[in-house]
Amino acid sequence: MIKKETIERIKKFSDDRNFDQFHSPANLAKSISIEANELLECFQWDETNFNIDDVKDELADVSVYIIDLVLKLNLDLDEIINNKMKKNEEKYPIEKSYGKATKYDKL
Repeated sequence: MIKKETIERIKKFSDDRNFDQFHSPANLAKSISIEANELLECFQWDETNFNIDDVKDELADVSVYIIDLVLKLNLDLDEIINNKMKKNEEKYPIEKSYGKATKYDKL
């Protein structure tokens, strides 16, 4: 999904600017939350008529900070996503959750 070249570009951007000194796991997690809220702001007053370019920019910002955090913690993004999907599949079995928005502990 995300190309190795893109990940390298993100890393190079931070390295070239000596941003790593500011990229503690806590700071990156805060930045993810801040950017996610900016994404939410795109839909604040109108959920159907939104600016797709603004949405794409905010999605990119969230994604870049996620990649930065993954790199900082030396994690494998595919691995952690697949591990979490396995947990989600166990929490939300198809036969109990199909077509429902109910939280797993209320199924």
